[in-house]
Amino acid sequence: MIVAAQPSLPRLSEPVLPPVVHPVSEPLVAVWHRRIRVLGNYWHAGWTCALPGAWLRSGAYDRLVTAVEALPDGFGFAIFDAWRPLPLQAELFDAAYTNPSLPPGYIAEPIADRAYPPPHLTGGTVDITLTFEGIPLGLGSDFDDFTPAAATDSLEGVAGVERELRRLLYHSLRGVGFVVLDCEWWHFEYGTPRWAGLVGAQPIYGPASLPSGPLTR
Repeated sequence: MIVAAQPSLPRLSEPVLPPVVHPVSEPLVAVWHRRIRVLGNYWHAGWTCALPGAWLRSGAYDRLVTAVEALPDGFGFAIFDAWRPLPLQAELFDAAYTNPSLPPGYIAEPIADRAYPPPHLTGGTVDITLTFEGIPLGLGSDFDDFTPAAATDSLEGVAGVERELRRLLYHSLRGVGFVVLDCEWWHFEYGTPRWAGLVGAQPIYGPASLPSGPLTR
């Protein structure tokens, strides 16, 4: 695997989050693309409220497709998680915060707030890594690693392939409009309050739910 040198990451921080005032009506669609693997981490791990597959708002999905088709030959994406129902958000939150030393912010509170929905509930958030020849790549830490090693810029002072891969993931998704969570290299958002705060826009996605019929793309 040959990885070209990538531009360094910008300074990352948490913004002030504006509320969702005028959400758009945009469906959730199933993620389905020859260069995107759906890993279904929570489903395969046996979380009670997890569902198989992965869904995103159609606008976020279209941007993801644009990004993956622009990657260098051999590379693709693998999705750990995308849209997340509120019961799963609650399950993950309760499990994570059995650890009293875990700082706030790693798992959003499972609150049914239409102005400030959990990012994954909006359908505009995806947990993602790169693949090479279809094999998912670990980029310096495990998924759902709540340690400093998972910070998006934690490898910036360490030359090596993993640093360039994190940069490639960041720039490929930032280039189509996504923003990253500073403490999780795999977590990207579009259309959410965090996205709006970072890009100086208004949020466009409120809480999302699956349609009653089958999901197709």
